[in-house]
Amino acid sequence: MRFGVLGPLAVWTDAGTPVRVPETKVRTLLAVLLTRPGRPVPVDRLIDALWGDRPPRNPVGTLQARVSQLRKALEDGEPGGRGLVAARPPGYVIDAGPEAVDAARFAAALGRDAADPLARKRLLGDALALWRGLAFADFADAGFARSAIIELEEGRLVALERHAQARLDLGEHAAVAAELAAPAARHPLRERLHALHLRALHLAGRQGEAFAGYHELRERLAEELGADPGPELAELHRSMLAEGPAPPPRPRPGCPPRSTS
Repeated sequence: MRFGVLGPLAVWTDAGTPVRVPETKVRTLLAVLLTRPGRPVPVDRLIDALWGDRPPRNPVGTLQARVSQLRKALEDGEPGGRGLVAARPPGYVIDAGPEAVDAARFAAALGRDAADPLARKRLLGDALALWRGLAFADFADAGFARSAIIELEEGRLVALERHAQARLDLGEHAAVAAELAAPAARHPLRERLHALHLRALHLAGRQGEAFAGYHELRERLAEELGADPGPELAELHRSMLAEGPAPPPRPRPGCPPRSTS
């Protein structure tokens, strides 16, 4: 049986058939267990995630009932599924290997390296293809999932950046420039992502956009963080200047152009 958290919560049989896990509390229980697959989640944390400050009269007994429902749903989906939800002090655990959970497969791929850009492109492309949306998408507002979501989404950005670098090394400048535009807009202060986007624009022959983007980012960093561009972006700017003349930065709306005299 396989589990997915890189998007809405999902369960499949080994053959790829979707498995239905009914009832909100049962799905929440599964999601909490999948924030740390292979490691037990304490009973008190499970109770807090399911009911917060309004627990049932018998929280331990009610939790056991939800565990039984989850076991039944998994067993109905595939024989042997019941045994994947194991009681293990101080609580319960999803007793599945790393290959059974998409987040674990993604982390394993991110931790590997390849000898050449084409192999890196394929490895990271396969890793990014595991994503079906935001991590734990149907539990995005749940406190129990917050740290897992932050960690997974950071890993996704790292993979995206490494994938883009491999593709730039292969000469896919125009495609990378187009595909990084939206992620760069969603993460306006992430320097590594913007450096790759600006480099792709420059190599694709869109030097004006690259220089304008650099100046806009420099001003944004100064205004919002009180910081100058880091060494990565500063080196990029120097290399772009060496490769071609920089057009003057675009004035902000309502501001006159800077004097060049």
